[in-house]
Amino acid sequence: MACNRGAVVAVRRRGPCTRAGVEYTARRVAPPLRAPCPPLESALFSFELSPAFVDGYRHLRPSFGYPTAAGLSLGEITFLDKYSHPRPDGTKETWLDVCVRVVNGMYTVQRDWCAAHRIPFTEEKAQASAQEAFDLMFRMKWSPPGRGLWAMGTPLVMEQRNSAALQNCSFISTKDMKEDDPAYPFCFLMEASMLGIGCGFDAQGAGRFVVCRPAGEEVLYTIPDTREGWVESVRWLLNSYLIRGRRPIQFDYRLIRPAGSPIKTFGGTAAGPEPLVRLHRRLKQLLNEQVGKKLGMVTIADIGNLIGVCVVSGNVRRSAEIFLGDATPEFIHLKDADAYPERNAWSEDPEQCGWGYISNNSVKAPLGSDLSGLVPQIVERGEPGVIWIDTIRKYGRLSDPPDYRDWRAEGMNPCGEQPLESGECCTLADVFISRIESLDELRRVLKMAFLYAKTVTLLPTHWPETNAIMQRNRRIGLSLSGVADFVDAGAGRIGLLREWTRDGYDTVRRYDRVYSEWLCVRESIRVTTEKPGGTTGLVFGVTPGVHWRPGGRYTLRTIRLSAANPQVEVLRAHGYRVEPDQTAPDSTVVVYFPLELALNQRVEQEVSVGEKVALAAQLQADWSDNSVSVTLSFNRQTEADQVERILATYDGRLKSVAFLPYDADAQIYPQAPYTAVSAEVYAAHVAALRPIEDMGIFYRGGIEAKGEQYCTTDACEIRRP
Repeated sequence: MACNRGAVVAVRRRGPCTRAGVEYTARRVAPPLRAPCPPLESALFSFELSPAFVDGYRHLRPSFGYPTAAGLSLGEITFLDKYSHPRPDGTKETWLDVCVRVVNGMYTVQRDWCAAHRIPFTEEKAQASAQEAFDLMFRMKWSPPGRGLWAMGTPLVMEQRNSAALQNCSFISTKDMKEDDPAYPFCFLMEASMLGIGCGFDAQGAGRFVVCRPAGEEVLYTIPDTREGWVESVRWLLNSYLIRGRRPIQFDYRLIRPAGSPIKTFGGTAAGPEPLVRLHRRLKQLLNEQVGKKLGMVTIADIGNLIGVCVVSGNVRRSAEIFLGDATPEFIHLKDADAYPERNAWSEDPEQCGWGYISNNSVKAPLGSDLSGLVPQIVERGEPGVIWIDTIRKYGRLSDPPDYRDWRAEGMNPCGEQPLESGECCTLADVFISRIESLDELRRVLKMAFLYAKTVTLLPTHWPETNAIMQRNRRIGLSLSGVADFVDAGAGRIGLLREWTRDGYDTVRRYDRVYSEWLCVRESIRVTTEKPGGTTGLVFGVTPGVHWRPGGRYTLRTIRLSAANPQVEVLRAHGYRVEPDQTAPDSTVVVYFPLELALNQRVEQEVSVGEKVALAAQLQADWSDNSVSVTLSFNRQTEADQVERILATYDGRLKSVAFLPYDADAQIYPQAPYTAVSAEVYAAHVAALRPIEDMGIFYRGGIEAKGEQYCTTDACEIRRP
């Protein structure tokens, strides 16, 4: 690995540059997620599972989710594409390899923590615990979130001792705009997004700063070819408009690697300098139009959204942001093309395309608010959503008395399951309740999943302000997936769910006390959640969070693969429909998998919006002391009149809610994640498939895993008009 000791940013000045009237020099940038100097010589793991124990699982085949008629499962292809890294011999990791990597990484962090703090660590006890964690993970009872599947146990985490790659989401408040660095919240937003961490932000900084035109001789900033260099360029540009007396900034992009170059640290390929060039140009245009005015709510939204567009422009279009504001007409109509045509324009040309699509927008509502004014926009566009900030700050589970543990919470992560303080990230883990066979097994699974998440809290990020919050709170989000599958499995399952979740919550709290005492850290402020699920749900074959599966009884489920992935030709040769992705035809293909629903399962269009919200409220009362991420899909023709009633009825019974209207007879947009089809169309797709006799062909070579970024739900994919 290359040695990187940090470097002074390359800057040439054409005139003196001042900060509040004082000359200043370039910041020293020490990239935090690069190889340390000197490179570590030791092995990645100070703890390893017994080889003899692991060998006992090598003949077992994992039960990946959503098998097809040709013997291949959608879950396995998703696993290979997103979470399986190439091994030194060029083959791809198997599920067994990933389980070993995750568990060895998990227990190495524990062992090293104990050694550093001179806390007892019993090897025999740890080996027994690790073997149970491995067994339950291998049998797909629990898992790290997608970020953990991809990064835990890799050099990125084990050598850097940095948990940023393991975190799913974060939040930053613009109230933290500083007099000497008003760009700080936007830079946090940008860096978190570039690390694949979804980020929420708000409008609390509105009205605090006057936009000033930079004056004097230009300062030339030569941008390093690093993530930190991109972020620093945005800091210089924004601060030149928000701190009086700053010089105008000119950028030199020559050091930035060209489009298509490989990115070693996080995988994938570089987008080249063009997205950053476009961001700088648009930010200058935006701020030049606001000179002499106070920085307003809409401009804050524009800055954050333009940053988001820059970050995701080289990848699949996914929403990495949530923007929070008050229920003013200006905020409510942020996604209305009539009110804000430029920010909501859609075009294939990135120069002409708007930027408003990049964030989900939600109103921060006090308890008892009249939210009827939101209903027309929700029915038309599905936004804004709502978070009840008073309820968040006052309660954990809503069946418990107020505890005020979250009195500092300022907002939420983009998917809506984690209340967060400004600068805080969230640490998640998954339990697949529809795969659990008994309450006793649930307790064992919760123990191991929680231990994984608690272990991740022992690793800091590279942000000192974030560490101060996360190490104080130790916030964890242990999430249940497959809830709809569990409920639909037979009569009386709602009551059983209540029994299991109440008992399960007590189990988690008990283990939090045990592990916090052992590791000599604080007990976690919150421990349970309901995240939306998505990609990991495909791997494990479960419905996402509290949601029912989209589609129909017969469904074509699409996944997107790199056109360079050798799996593509194998799939094509065995009869799977493969076509260029309409949004990135040169680099990405779309593969169609025909799926048939089990007889006892329902899809979301077969479930009323009332039943959906009732299930979410039950989980908020009995299980989640963070929040429940719920997007209530509703039939625009038959259920629109229920939106206002739901907002009024569930005020104080949910912490957040989002809506997604659909038209039962609407044409599905091309290459959608789920497309309901007739039995005849399904049968035709199945008839075209040829069995794959040798599954090893998928493991004998391949490109680096994509990993998981931003939100984890299919609803985060940007829908084309």
